[in-house]
Parts: sequence; structure tokens; C-alpha cells
Amino acid sequence: LWPHGEWAARRVADGSDDPLGVAAIAVLLLWLWHARESLRATPRLMWLGTAAALTMASTAALFVAPPLAAALLAALAVSAHVTAWLPDRSPRAALAGLTLLALPLIASLQFYAGYPLRVFTAQFSAWLLQAAGFAAERSGAAMTVNDRLVIVDAPCSGVQMAWLAYFAACSVALFTRRRDGAFLRRLPLVGLLVLAGNVLRNTTLVALEAQPNGLAPWAHEAIGIVWLVIVVGLAVRLMASRGSLK
Repeated sequence: LWPHGEWAARRVADGSDDPLGVAAIAVLLLWLWHARESLRATPRLMWLGTAAALTMASTAALFVAPPLAAALLAALAVSAHVTAWLPDRSPRAALAGLTLLALPLIASLQFYAGYPLRVFTAQFSAWLLQAAGFAAERSGAAMTVNDRLVIVDAPCSGVQMAWLAYFAACSVALFTRRRDGAFLRRLPLVGLLVLAGNVLRNTTLVALEAQPNGLAPWAHEAIGIVWLVIVVGLAVRLMASRGSLK
């Protein structure tokens, strides 16, 4: 699997992507260190076979698929191999999710999903602003609010917010040993939290930017960080709770 790791490291080192995956790798290593005493003496052959099949598939994908697609298979191969040594009822889905998040994904997600997410955010923000009495209209990924043009740019797409929310959810699920079923049932709710939080963040910022004096750059950044903390905090609470979704 080394070609996939080399590609990922090179993509981060040359500035092609954000180095957020390093945080996922650190959490994975920390969790494995804590789980070392509970590892099985002998691995389960089914998971070793799955890891071998995924390894071969990721190697073949190097010749026919984009590097990221091949690396996704490689990450799943690593996850399957680790799972082979884990005790029963270990958080396998959260492990796989965090392993995938260790890859350099942000740039690709921005390229393929960034514009649709910006349009979605702009449209819902326009509706909320209209309900609040603003003259707001959407045009593409931009908005006209009180005769002022406001562009919903790439940082406002919510891609990084989504990565951080899912990273937090997977990390909490690992360390709390959240069962796979409960974890997977909560994942769509994490996505809804991100969509709602990003719309509310954008709406708040646009409403303030549309004022005659606008908004100072430091205040813009501070408000964005506050909303990010709120969304990630809610994702952590959702994944850590022992409610009806357990």
C-alpha cells in the first residue's frame, strides 16, 4: 500500500490539500495504543481476506482510476486489517470512517461538492433573510441583499465544517466504543447539523455584511469560528449521547 501513502503525503506536502488528515492519523494511533491490551491473539480470517482483497483492488485501481479513488480502497484495506485483530463489538464503522478522513480529501470535495453546497447555502440563506425582512435574492452562488452583492465563496461551502464534524463524530465513537448500528444511524444527523449550521453561519454573516458599515474582517472570522464550534460540539454531543438511537 506504500504508493497510496506516498501520494497522500506528496499531495499534502506540496500544498495541494489541507493537512487535516494528520489529525485523523494521530487519533487513530492514539486509539490503537489505548486498545493494544484488548487485541486478539489471532486475527479473524474473514477480515484478513477482506483486507487482502481490498489491497489487490487498490493496487489494480492505480492503473485505471484516479489516485484518490485508489487511496480510498487502500484506506479501507488498512481498516479491515486492523479490524481483524479487534475484539468483538469494536467500533469498526467509526474506525473505517476515521481512516478515510486521514486521506487528503478537502480539495476534491471542494471541487466536486463545493459549488452545489454553496448554491444550497445561498438559497436557504436568502429565504431566511427574506423572512427577516431583508430584500434578498440568490443568483448562482451569490446573493443580492439590500442591493449589495455578497458572494458565497469556497470557505462558505461548509466542506471543512463537514470534515471537522465527521472527524469529531468518528473520534468520539471510537473512544466511547459506539456500536456500528448506533454510529451509522447518527451519521445522517451529523450531516444535517452541518447543513443547518452552515446555512445559519452564512445567514448571520450576510445579514451583518449587508449593513451600511459592513463587518470587520476579525469579526467575520470570529463569527465563523463560533458557528464551527457550535456545530462540532453538537456533533460530539450527538455521538456521545445514550439516547434512543443507541
